[in-house]
Amino acid sequence: MMKSLRSSLFPAMLLVAASHAMAADTAPVMDSKSCEPPKYPKAALINEETGTVTMGFLVGTDGKVVDSKVEKSSGSKSLDKAALTALAQCKFKPGTKDGKADQAWAKVDFVWKLE
Repeated sequence: MMKSLRSSLFPAMLLVAASHAMAADTAPVMDSKSCEPPKYPKAALINEETGTVTMGFLVGTDGKVVDSKVEKSSGSKSLDKAALTALAQCKFKPGTKDGKADQAWAKVDFVWKLE
């Protein structure tokens, strides 16, 4: 009797462990259509400044930015500030943890280039 009980519990425990392993965490994703792209600051345009700024956005469960920071500068404070200010207004698809919306950081690169 004890042997059959143990053998039926083991597959059930494996099933629970497998379902936890399959519930992967996902990072927030920006909805680029939900906001205006950053505008080139006048002084940066005149000085022909370019570069890539890497930003971090803490996204709440509602998809709104809770906090933001520059992780790697483009080399121009005005370009960094313009990108951070504009893109912080974007909506995101929230990240998930264990299948539920969760507050999480998203990394976003913005490339400033002259055309």
